[in-house]
Amino acid sequence: MENTKDLTENSSRSKRKRRDSFGMFDGYDSCSEDTSSSSSSEESEEEVAPLPSNLPIIKNNGQVYTYPDGKSGMATCEMCGMVGVRDAFYSKTKRFCSVSCSRSYSSNSKKASILARLQVTGKPPTKKAKVLQKQPLVAKLAAYAQYQATLQNQAKTKAAVSMEGFSWGNYINSNSFIAAPVTCFKHAPMGTCWGDISENVRVEVPNTDCSLPTKVFWIAGIVKLAGYNALLRYEGFENDSGLDFWCNICGSDIHPVGWCAASGKPLVPPRTIQHKYTNWKAFLVKRLTGAKTLPPDFSQKVSESMQYPFKPCMRVEVVDKRHLCRTRVAVVESVIGGRLRLVYEESEDRTDDFWCHMHSPLIHHIGWSRSIGHRFKRSDITKKQDGHFDTPPHLFAKVKEVDQSGEWFKEGMKLEAIDPLNLSTICVATIRKVLADGFLMIGIDGSEAADGSDWFCYHATSPSIFPVGFCEINMIELTPPRGYTKLPFKWFDYLRETGSIAAPVKLFNKDVPNHGFRVGMKLEAVDLMEPRLICVATVTRIIHRLLRIHFDGWEEEYDQWVDCESPDLYPVGWCQLTGYQLQPPASQSSRESQSGSSKQKKKAKSQQYKGHKKMTTLQLKEELIDGEDYNFLQGASDQESNGSANFYIKQEP
Repeated sequence: MENTKDLTENSSRSKRKRRDSFGMFDGYDSCSEDTSSSSSSEESEEEVAPLPSNLPIIKNNGQVYTYPDGKSGMATCEMCGMVGVRDAFYSKTKRFCSVSCSRSYSSNSKKASILARLQVTGKPPTKKAKVLQKQPLVAKLAAYAQYQATLQNQAKTKAAVSMEGFSWGNYINSNSFIAAPVTCFKHAPMGTCWGDISENVRVEVPNTDCSLPTKVFWIAGIVKLAGYNALLRYEGFENDSGLDFWCNICGSDIHPVGWCAASGKPLVPPRTIQHKYTNWKAFLVKRLTGAKTLPPDFSQKVSESMQYPFKPCMRVEVVDKRHLCRTRVAVVESVIGGRLRLVYEESEDRTDDFWCHMHSPLIHHIGWSRSIGHRFKRSDITKKQDGHFDTPPHLFAKVKEVDQSGEWFKEGMKLEAIDPLNLSTICVATIRKVLADGFLMIGIDGSEAADGSDWFCYHATSPSIFPVGFCEINMIELTPPRGYTKLPFKWFDYLRETGSIAAPVKLFNKDVPNHGFRVGMKLEAVDLMEPRLICVATVTRIIHRLLRIHFDGWEEEYDQWVDCESPDLYPVGWCQLTGYQLQPPASQSSRESQSGSSKQKKKAKSQQYKGHKKMTTLQLKEELIDGEDYNFLQGASDQESNGSANFYIKQEP
């Protein structure tokens, strides 16, 4: 009677669900007792090599089986469908996993034969077989494990020879760097809804330390956070960092705890530590009680934050990259992570392009130039191309409304401004024209063209313009006018010599947000002198809301002053998340070993920085000689206009 009772209990256990509330396989155990049994058999079997004694095992139906490691022979129970190492199966025939299955086989031989055909021969199941295929999940996952393990070993061999490339994880770990948090970048995905994601948050991730043929998961905790990237450690490894790995927390394989149970996915402990605990469920309950995880709608928020309103074929007005004093019409060619590749409308081969973020102050809706009195190069194309349409005005970044009726900026006032053609410098500058809606045309003293072709437009609230004395107060080197010999430069003397007045301090933007940046933080930043490039960068100085951005591996002369809310700054991992190409640091060794090509590259970049102004003026003069005249008189507009009727006047420098 006792034997009958045991068999009944074993049979009822086999019908229970094999996954607990965490989605775990039940039955991982750390013991490694010898489960091989000897019995008589009518059939002869090949000799199987002995198994290592330290293999992890699975308990099922009261029996203990060595877990398949992909090397030893395997068998499938013809009764319950259990898959395991053949040497651990009952009798020499290895047809059944236990005595109970062997005795129960005769009662359902038809079903057993179907399962045997499915699992041993691998033949495609019929409709009838699919209905009868009720083997446990362990059997499904372990099917063909020997074959899959071979493939996995081959894949590991290939992965060992990794492609040469930059890795944020290695870069940060090897140098103990700190990355700027995602919350510093309001324009970036998840920038405004990052929440409390921090160290010790638990997530469910794919278990790569496993030889199962199907993707399985395990719980990991965040050890270190670097932008979107997180250094994760599987639960159970405690202080062992041997299998720590970096991943993008916004990736599709990262889930909150509980996702596996809800989605029917298995949680399997890493093979390295399978033997460590006898009850993994109890371990997880203890570890996860009171722990934080991702919000349940985290992946949905990531997806929503990566939806962008700008679409290809939209028309915009954008600064002319060759003549900053004017704008041109361009068409959105592609959108990557909110960054737009704009192709100027007159470009026949579509190679004359310009990159910027959709929130950049350099792009505007069609008609913006006319509305504020800004120079505009009219397109030779008189009719919109098929499929092209004007971008709705509400999609563009809004500027703060200002009251120009009272005390306001006036032409000739002096100030300090970041030179858009050399962003590493803040220069002595002059307001050359006051436009509508708070926009100003500004020129750099000592290097202006007589026709104003190198003026540039900043809004009155722009963080790129500063009152007189800003650099001196904040110990920043101010670049004096070219050719000015009375050094060191003193504003008081210069204003007296030029008969000028300084723009009132109260007119400048003095708002300083709590941006969260710190000196030394790593990030990904656009090289604004070549805006298609996004590079590994470091915050080297912070003056209120102004950041000094250094491109790792380059000299300081290529640094750029950027506002803390600039849409051209991104968290670590942004390029990986959006599929944009990241430019790695230029190492000192590579610069020295490749002196020829490297020097040429640096020389070209230097010429682009330092000689751009001269090129701009010369190109504009050549165009004027070729007949592209400015016609600013009211009612006449050939190639350029200067805005609405109120601003149709001849522009004087």
